[in-house]
Amino acid sequence: MTSPLLVASVSGAIVLALAGRMSPRSSPTTPVGAPCCQQDTVRAIAPPTRPLPPERASADTTRFSFIVYGDTRGRNDGQSVQVEHGVVVDAMLQKINALNSGPDAVRFVLQSGDAVVDGRDAAQWNVSFISLINRLTTIGGVPYFLAPGNHDVTTASALSSRGRQQGLQNYLRATAQLIPPENATRRLNGYPTYAFGYGNTFVLAFDSNIAEDDTQFAWVEQQLRGLDRSRYRHVVVFSHHPPLSSGPHGGSTVERPAEAVRRRYLPLFRELGVRLMVTGHEHFLEHWIERYKSPAGVWQRLDHVVSGGGGAPIYTWQGAPDLGRYRATSRGVGVKLEQLVRPGTRERDNPYHFLVVYVNGGELSVEFVGVDGKAQAQPYKRPRLSLIDAARAP
Repeated sequence: MTSPLLVASVSGAIVLALAGRMSPRSSPTTPVGAPCCQQDTVRAIAPPTRPLPPERASADTTRFSFIVYGDTRGRNDGQSVQVEHGVVVDAMLQKINALNSGPDAVRFVLQSGDAVVDGRDAAQWNVSFISLINRLTTIGGVPYFLAPGNHDVTTASALSSRGRQQGLQNYLRATAQLIPPENATRRLNGYPTYAFGYGNTFVLAFDSNIAEDDTQFAWVEQQLRGLDRSRYRHVVVFSHHPPLSSGPHGGSTVERPAEAVRRRYLPLFRELGVRLMVTGHEHFLEHWIERYKSPAGVWQRLDHVVSGGGGAPIYTWQGAPDLGRYRATSRGVGVKLEQLVRPGTRERDNPYHFLVVYVNGGELSVEFVGVDGKAQAQPYKRPRLSLIDAARAP
């Protein structure tokens, strides 16, 4: 049963959120690598009250759901709790509550990055972000997994960059009770790069800000090549920068991290049968389907989902990406691309939102949940859409 307190909270927050959308170009003013802010200690997000079991213990689980979203940075980070993100969290808690007693219970949340405006500033984590996530991990009870965005750890590609190190340490303190610890099999030491398995699904987070990094790439490859694919039918990867998008970070522009993800990671993901790639960076919903032939000559499908409607200022469609360049840089000769969801040209056509991904044996499907008065929005044209082509379903 949905709590009336949650409904009231959502309704009240919507008014505040719609009144305060800021410019989509808002960003930290301190240059990358420069010192930032008086540093307090970032508090750790509370651990989930219903943590995932050890990987082996869930081997027989084949039905559940998980939530996907990204880009939660707010207009007053460091001064007050993120209002727009709070609207999204309220709606998530309602969804978690609604699904909790059924076969599709939500088991975890994936956030694709840009938690705050400037991750080097401890106050932004402590004041604006962490209390909201504590609600998800304690009231909702679910594990919360965050991949770092450029606002979290800066745009620096050098691991030794002072700004990156400052943001990274704050990220690691915030997520200390959520991601696998150092020296764990599913964690790359010193990096915000990790993985976990639940049921028949394997999930891997990597830092697209440093997509050129050899150590990270080797670890990702080792994790994916070592998987028992008789168990892990679904492989999901998530990071911040989308390899394909139509917003201010995409279209005719191909940013350095996106180019590196295309060049290094996409050939690997195709070879090893990754089924779903979740990103953010663009503050709207966009969905591409990529169909390609496996090394064995069998047509496969990889879905690219950009879900950046977690509370950051809304973006709009700015132009189509160059698909020929994408195929060339990602070594995707013969790849067929279909844009399943195109973002709108007006802010009001791109609501704050999150997605629920449903796992049911060999089937994956997705549900869009709009907030800020857009609960009835259906960019997929139906309540739930399958992500598995008929030829691949069992």
